[in-house]
Amino acid sequence: MNVSSANVTVVIEYRDSLAKAVTKNVIVVVLSISINYINAGLIHTFCKHQIFYMNPRYILFIHLVVNDMIQVTLTVILFIISYILYKIKVSICSTLILLALFTTENTPLNLACMAVECFIAVRFPLRHVQICTVKRTLMLIGLIWATSTLSVLPDLFITLATEPLDFFHSRVFCLRETAFPNPHIIKKRNITYIIYLVIVWLVIFFTYFKIMFTAKTASKDVKKARNTIVLHGFQVLLCMATYAEPLLKQALQLWFPKNYSDSLFACYIIIQILPRSISPIIYGIRDNTFRRYLKRHLLCKTRPQ
Repeated sequence: MNVSSANVTVVIEYRDSLAKAVTKNVIVVVLSISINYINAGLIHTFCKHQIFYMNPRYILFIHLVVNDMIQVTLTVILFIISYILYKIKVSICSTLILLALFTTENTPLNLACMAVECFIAVRFPLRHVQICTVKRTLMLIGLIWATSTLSVLPDLFITLATEPLDFFHSRVFCLRETAFPNPHIIKKRNITYIIYLVIVWLVIFFTYFKIMFTAKTASKDVKKARNTIVLHGFQVLLCMATYAEPLLKQALQLWFPKNYSDSLFACYIIIQILPRSISPIIYGIRDNTFRRYLKRHLLCKTRPQ
């Protein structure tokens, strides 16, 4: 029995009780609504004020926010479906999984780009405007999506080439392993994640250590970046756990087979939900400019004409 079938078998054998299932779904829904409400406020604030959408830093940030909103919504839908409908058609499952994978893999790449932008702003403040333009930022966002596409779409192509058409009309418990069951996909995924892991962490370590070194030796204004860098580093650490999630689930299955569903729930909260709650803190609360405009929106206040 391969890994994917083993995962499904364990989930089926140890399904949650009604009370536990309701509790988990309520927690997930409340967290997702709270995060998406705050993120919607950030998007509204961004769109209403030109000071934000002419700044590459805020453009990268709002792309991260939109991406996170889509990701949270999709993963919550998949989570609820797993309890209510349990099994759905492969065609629907694969579509939802692909969209969730796009947004999930975008997040660490977007954070790496934000780290580079922060590095340029701190180390080369006089050239920052020339290097980080709006046009280049939009091209960078396109590159992020292109990279994720090259990573995710081969799963669909391999499945189309190796599985009969009847497979897409069958009903399965919706996981990546059940929607794309070919064993070569798992090998490809592991190799891709390792490559991403190395590249993104090299970027993060290089830029963050350079910024920290600059913050220790430069003016008081630059030193304010320290706390933000720490939060970014924590966020990246949580997001990078996405790349190690398949191996982590396999380990949890071996260590805690009777509590596997609870382990999956903990992984979902820590890896998928928690990182998406940090972005509003960094820019919605700690950033003075964003906080000033966001407060008007959340408190339903308008500036006197």
